[in-house]
Amino acid sequence: MESQSLYQLFQPLDTLKGIGPKLKSRLKYLVGNYVIDLLWHLPNGLIDRSYNPNIAKAEIGRVATIKCIVKKHSPSIRRNLPYKVICYDDTGEITLIWFNSRKDYLEELLPVDREIIISGTIEEYKNSKQIIHPDYVIDSNKNSQLPEIEATYALTQGLTNKVVRNNIQKIINYLPKIDEWHDQLFLKERNWPSLNDALIDVHNPKNDIDLTSKNPSKERLIYDELLAHQISLYLISNDMYYQKGLSIKSNFNLINRFIDNLPFKLTNSQLTCINQITDDMESSNRMLRLLQGDVGSGKTLVALISILNCVNDGKQAALMVPTALLANQHYESFNELISEQNFKIDLLTGKTSKADKELIYKNISNGKTNIIIGTHALFQEDVNFDNLGFVAIDEQHKFGVHQRLLLTSKNEKLPPDVLLMTATPIPRTLELTTYGSMSVSKITEKPKGRQNIVTAAKPITKIKETIKSLKKTIDNNNQVYWVCPLIEESEKIDLAAAEKRYESLQKYYPDNVLLVHGRMKPEEREIIMEEFKSGKKKILVSTTVIEVGIDIPEATVMIIEHSERFGLSQLHQLRGRVGRGINQSSCLLLYQTPLGENAKKRINTLRETNDGFIIAEKDLLLRGSGEVLGTRQSGFHIFKIANLNENKDLLEIANKNAKKIVDNNLLLENNNYKQMLKLFSKDESLKYLDAG
Repeated sequence: MESQSLYQLFQPLDTLKGIGPKLKSRLKYLVGNYVIDLLWHLPNGLIDRSYNPNIAKAEIGRVATIKCIVKKHSPSIRRNLPYKVICYDDTGEITLIWFNSRKDYLEELLPVDREIIISGTIEEYKNSKQIIHPDYVIDSNKNSQLPEIEATYALTQGLTNKVVRNNIQKIINYLPKIDEWHDQLFLKERNWPSLNDALIDVHNPKNDIDLTSKNPSKERLIYDELLAHQISLYLISNDMYYQKGLSIKSNFNLINRFIDNLPFKLTNSQLTCINQITDDMESSNRMLRLLQGDVGSGKTLVALISILNCVNDGKQAALMVPTALLANQHYESFNELISEQNFKIDLLTGKTSKADKELIYKNISNGKTNIIIGTHALFQEDVNFDNLGFVAIDEQHKFGVHQRLLLTSKNEKLPPDVLLMTATPIPRTLELTTYGSMSVSKITEKPKGRQNIVTAAKPITKIKETIKSLKKTIDNNNQVYWVCPLIEESEKIDLAAAEKRYESLQKYYPDNVLLVHGRMKPEEREIIMEEFKSGKKKILVSTTVIEVGIDIPEATVMIIEHSERFGLSQLHQLRGRVGRGINQSSCLLLYQTPLGENAKKRINTLRETNDGFIIAEKDLLLRGSGEVLGTRQSGFHIFKIANLNENKDLLEIANKNAKKIVDNNLLLENNNYKQMLKLFSKDESLKYLDAG
């Protein structure tokens, strides 16, 4: 690669000499499509080749570099047998072994009587020493030198360290001089090298510490990646924030009267969030705010008051939720809470009849509908608003970005204010990396009178006594959730396990048990959930996560079978399905022994606290950022270099500095920042930056 500019770093991998279609495919699977992706694939280990024993003293299981002489070749007589080359020194013999290698290649590499240097892991077979597929074989008479310390990399099938390392070294050897974007004083204070020096250093570690973020070179690269990502988030957020939006004036008299007439008192957290949202809505800029609240903290009521602010000002409001069952629940509760106010609320889901849909579409477009509650059905092209002013999206991570944009762009005049809601508390580090500078409101208190859920854990061997103990709950006219684990590899096994549990519970409680699982059609699941909600049957067995937000006050017991297979946040979400009424609720975690260390920590954490924010932080520590909230599946940013558990301090610094850079227009003053964004940021929004 004759690299003259950064442009070459953004070319496909096969622009590197020696990378053909097969190797490109393997490297693409490992790192990505482009040369730059290979550069960011940092070492994860070391091989020390400084051990130079003679053959007799070479220790089994250790990497050794040995000088010896080729004695003879023993070619394989069949394809599945190894090709052997016997070598010797003054102290003994060693056998070099290759599988599926060409005879002519090995005879040329290892001519008899040639003195060579070999390096690889010493193994023993039938009291003889051997090296299978030596890492290095070089002519001792040539000036070629083996590295004493060699970096190793994460690999995939069909790739070797040598191939990955050689291609990375090609990039480094032709790396252009990259102009510095940091102030020299800042680099000096942090003891950080230039980017070029940092890249050379991280791919040539000398010891184990060099592999960690304690290495100034690696620390600098981690910071740059975090800074680039934070800048890109600020650019996106600013683009959305500073769009001119609708100014929605609040009628405080009407809102205060509504709050005073509620049958319960709002928490201070709820009131704070309402004030923050109201201030945003009154601004002439578009609102984009995230509302976080633990299960049962009263987010929906905060959203309803914001909706009332909007419709009181003569505009329409929409609430989008993931399921028809949840949409129905909100529709019923909204009608009950604002029955005295003359607002028309409509419900639009996939189950809405064709005739009803036509009428609802008409009422939305002519402005007769003030509040529309619905599912994905709100995305339909036929849904056209007269004057959409506010959109609340519940469990927003269940909708794709394009779906959220489809709904929030359904106002031809000015974009509506947007409130994203989640019942899964997000750790500060994930909040910064996935939402950037988005305004965040948090409900940190639970409604008064809401009791903590008593959580206990038992080995799964106690299952019979657990089943018998449910009689008391049922006799008290309360209900039970029984959740079986999801094993991704086999839906059939999941279903068989759930059906077996369903049958065993039916024996004790005939005609009082329901079963819901992921292989049912959504309509079937909703019918069963409605039946459970009606209270006709007292036990619900489920293979899947029970719908978030389903509110059944009579459900007071949650039993989670094989709880060791669930993530911490997932366990907390499941537990939050009970404790919705005035009766004391409980959660029992049944686990298979022996428990692994992480599973033990998850279960103990759940027993110790009901606070979702504490649980979210612990979950991040135990599982890492890629798994929390299903971020790998949801398209959340996964960093190539940074580790959010280890680099929280750098993230905080990057967040502050990114704000300063964007707010002070330093991107325009210092063109080198654009180079940094090109090199580190993977965000689609940065395509406007010239890669040349």
